[in-house]
Order: sequence, then structure tokens, then C-alpha cells
Amino acid sequence: MREVNGDDVEFVLDLLNTPSFKKFIGDRGVRTIDQAREYISTRFTKSYHDNGFGLYAVELKDDESYALTNVRASAPIQIGLCGFVKRDSLPDPDIGFALLPQYERQGYGYESAAAMMQYGKESLHLPRVLAITSLDNECSGKLLEKIGFTFDREIEMGDEVLKLFSCKL
Repeated sequence: MREVNGDDVEFVLDLLNTPSFKKFIGDRGVRTIDQAREYISTRFTKSYHDNGFGLYAVELKDDESYALTNVRASAPIQIGLCGFVKRDSLPDPDIGFALLPQYERQGYGYESAAAMMQYGKESLHLPRVLAITSLDNECSGKLLEKIGFTFDREIEMGDEVLKLFSCKL
């Protein structure tokens, strides 16, 4: 995992416009390369600067890329995002993750989320991490429980009712 940067505009544009991202996370209104570039600057880069953490690009290791494509990649393949978000409406950072559809249900979500939780504990020294999901996002809820989260309650954020999970580190 690494910080998202200006070279990731096409990847960010693709990911934010997948049906599962729009359904379970929300439509961010990012439809062009210029909007993706602005989104990276105002969301990702700003969070790294302001909070010392954010959402990170999840990339396949070279051997995994080769196994999937039988071609040595000249650059790592971005498959998703995983990291921490600090929202004004929540008392602690929350973990977020999203994968391109072709990489879902292959263990990459678990691997990246578990690594992020270890990073949160060992490097960021976070005492607690939260997570939110839409009411119908059972897959994310199961992944959260697998990495140590417990369901707390339903909460209202904006005009949505969401499931709130927590995990003490």
C-alpha cells in the first residue's frame, strides 16, 4: 500500500465509478480526469497532510500480478483503496476499503484491511478504530468482524442510517 498521488487519476476515476462503490460507499460525482485529480488533492493528499493518514492505493505484488496476467507488469497494478478516514461526525478514525470488482472476493480486502489495522496500532498508535457500512453491505460487515471489529449500533449520518462497528487496538 502507498499514498495515492497524481499518477493514480485514471485508477481513482475507475474505482469511484464502479457500481459497487456507488452503491455501498456513495457517488462522489467524479466523472472526469480533472475531477479525479481534484479529488486526489482535496481528499487523499489533504488527509495525509492534516491527519498523518488517509486512504492508500492497494497494489498487487509483482508475483501476484504475474499470476493473474502471465505478463510481468512494468508498473504495479492498483486494485483498490484501504486506509483510515477522520470524519468530523465520528470520535475516532474509521477504516475504509474498496476494490475494483475483478479483485473482490479473493482475499485482497482482508489482507489490506488487516495490514492497515496493524499499521494503525503499531505506527499510528490509534487506541480505537471505527467502521461504518450501509445497512445492506453484508460482505464488508463480515470482513470487519474477521479483522476484530464488533457491531455497535445503527447511527444516522446525514440522511443515511449506517451500521457502526468498533475495534480497540
